[in-house]
Amino acid sequence: MHIDTRAVHAGRAPDATTGAVMPPIHLSTTFERAADGGYPTGFAYTRESNPNRMSLETALAELEGGVAAFAFASGMAAIDATLRALSPGDHVIFPDEIYYGVRHLLHTVYAPAQLQASFVDMAKLDAVRAAVRPNTRLVWAETPSNPSLKIADIEAVAAIAHASGAWCGVDNTWASPVMQNPLALGADLVMHSTTKYIGGHSDVLGGALIVREAGPLAEKLGHIQHHGGGVASPFDCWLLLRSLATLPLRVRAQTESAGKIASFLAGHAGVSRVHYPGLETHPGHAIAGRQMRGFGGMLSFEVVGGREAAFALAARLRLITRATSLGGVETLIEHRRSIEGPDSTTPDGLLRMSVGLEHADDLIDDLGAALAG
Repeated sequence: MHIDTRAVHAGRAPDATTGAVMPPIHLSTTFERAADGGYPTGFAYTRESNPNRMSLETALAELEGGVAAFAFASGMAAIDATLRALSPGDHVIFPDEIYYGVRHLLHTVYAPAQLQASFVDMAKLDAVRAAVRPNTRLVWAETPSNPSLKIADIEAVAAIAHASGAWCGVDNTWASPVMQNPLALGADLVMHSTTKYIGGHSDVLGGALIVREAGPLAEKLGHIQHHGGGVASPFDCWLLLRSLATLPLRVRAQTESAGKIASFLAGHAGVSRVHYPGLETHPGHAIAGRQMRGFGGMLSFEVVGGREAAFALAARLRLITRATSLGGVETLIEHRRSIEGPDSTTPDGLLRMSVGLEHADDLIDDLGAALAG
């Protein structure tokens, strides 16, 4: 069955009580017990389980090809749950270009917990192999990466992880289930900041983990979600499930526009470099073409003149909004280094762009006018 159909129907069914085609929002925190003390509906307390969260998790597991999903209150909460599934002294291999919030989480929360971490270029498999230690328990890939869209070979990275007895996790936020399914390529775990493409409207915060098979990892994540309490709210789950129905249409349209914009920027004298795997000049183009069904709606580019020129260009834009986040219907642009902090390795002149649903020609006109000064 095509993902377009699954995105509409997964996790949904007419309400058994009213026949409502759209599922109701179940805001109740508690559920009635039977005379014998049991819970005939399967629900007892919303931190443990909720009908809206169950529907969303069912849908996400189906779209990613996993056996179970766990919805959290944010993408960072989902990553935190993954790290809590490890033990003190365990070693994790991360990409050298990873979402900056993960680095902060490691330094502020998990360094005292004695979690060990190495950061390597995931595009270089020899570097991944060389980083493996006897206590490596997780190899984490982010592909395409944030913000320069490096591409990791998921199948090869998963093989390295499994050869060392480690799990392989993949942040699939930028590709979305429409463009990439890491579990089918051997990954054990997929993470989404559902705030982004899955939510798609810049109006809901969330995160999710999806596991490939039942076993110790799924059990640990289930316990952490249940007892840790960082769960997605019923209303947020309802919003995310609503948005899933249009996910394939949105992502395909955004991808088509991103390809056109990347080509325009690549040919402009005011741009020194464009990072987009759909360009044949991108070092990860061949791998992305093999493991993705499209190159996605995210791109970044480096402005001639560095930081000041990048800020000035962004300030001249009239249609494209200067803001954090991505995956929404509106096109956003952001100077990444200024938000990532003093330890950032992102080039000073780099602007990250999340392409929305506006017409590509209008976005190109806006960029062209800003580049012209």
